[in-house]
Amino acid sequence: MAAADSTLFPPESDRRTPVVALAGFAGLAAAGVDRAAAVLGMAPGTVVVRHDLTQLREGIVHRTVRTATQETSAVLELAHGCVSCTLRMDLLPLLCTLARRESVDRIVLALDPAFEAEAVCHAIEHVVVAGVHGRVDGPAGRDVRVDAVLTCLDADAWLADATGEETLAERGLATVDDDRTVAQVAVGQVDFADAVIALGAADAPAALLADARADRAKLAAVLDRLVPGAPIAWVDELSRLTPALVETLLTRVPADSRRGRIFDAHAPLLRGRPPLTADCGVELVEFAAARPFHPARLHEALDVLLDGVVTARGRVWLATQPDEVVWLESAGGGLRVGGAGRWLAAMSEAELAEADPERRAMAALRWDDRFGDRDISLSILVHEADPAEIREALHWALVEDDELRLVERAPERVALWEDPFGDWHADPCASDEAAGQPVEDAKSPRGEAK
Repeated sequence: MAAADSTLFPPESDRRTPVVALAGFAGLAAAGVDRAAAVLGMAPGTVVVRHDLTQLREGIVHRTVRTATQETSAVLELAHGCVSCTLRMDLLPLLCTLARRESVDRIVLALDPAFEAEAVCHAIEHVVVAGVHGRVDGPAGRDVRVDAVLTCLDADAWLADATGEETLAERGLATVDDDRTVAQVAVGQVDFADAVIALGAADAPAALLADARADRAKLAAVLDRLVPGAPIAWVDELSRLTPALVETLLTRVPADSRRGRIFDAHAPLLRGRPPLTADCGVELVEFAAARPFHPARLHEALDVLLDGVVTARGRVWLATQPDEVVWLESAGGGLRVGGAGRWLAAMSEAELAEADPERRAMAALRWDDRFGDRDISLSILVHEADPAEIREALHWALVEDDELRLVERAPERVALWEDPFGDWHADPCASDEAAGQPVEDAKSPRGEAK
């Protein structure tokens, strides 16, 4: 799913205002976002927008709009204090308004840590903005385009955050009804980035230098595999984030970078050209199978993905759910599974006609006479786990030959198997829809946020 249809906006004629989104977790990374926004805002024609959500629980948002020569602030009082309301009611209309000004050449979004860049980019393209004077109602993506997503991270803390189990609420960064984990946000911010600024202390004691170098080497290996091709600036001090450094980093973003594009569950799991060999204990593990998982055994095996693993994601075929594509995604010690539509082999002719042509072409290359396009495809980024143990556990969870015959000849019997993933529910999704997240992606098995 592209951030904009390139046939409608070829590069040479795209007159939409470019947007640079800056993301970073609380702490040093958030300070990096503020610093990067400040230096980018020095350029004539650049407008920096920031929404401070620290008082969101009270329904109050502080919005700042800044140029090189002036700054304006406003206090927004929202009937419902939520991130999606801030997006829908203020940020998106503001983007449309700014894009219509001749004096604005670029918009920089300094995102509060509570904002997820992916949700913002999705909202820009898909949430209808209504009521802007002189403008026909429609998505903000008709007026702006995402030029780059730049993520700042704390080089000394990110890997621990990305592999932990703590929730945002436990760290005091969200309300108790927000079940997102620190790892989910930390990994998601980097995974969606077109460029990365890695911030770290410059004055580590000499006795710790060897350990610090090893930690940085491991982090570099993780980033090379999580966002291959993304330019990375290693910066020891915030003061070294100069206009020249940040602007140059943005010019190094590859032409084929995602730039706000949202990939669906059927896109390639490995983007770019990530290293496929091990480095500092970091390795990409690919797991593929042409037979389904036994749901009960898979549920038991999932713990292998929660220890020593940065992230795992991919498409799963469950024997008890032959029509449904199941999406699995983990970050650190937390894992979710959810619905990702239907297998092509389970679709009607009308549904097939609406399916993505590229997906159909790729499926045709591996089509099975019995099971069609059903298969398992997982990509697992490990930093301490044993790849052999992961492969062994996942192979053990696959159906055996006699079970596979039942899958083919007696699906009504297979449907009676124990299935811990069978009790789907949709989380309260009004806010997800408003924030531009597909409702289907909000599904998770009851109690299965491991």
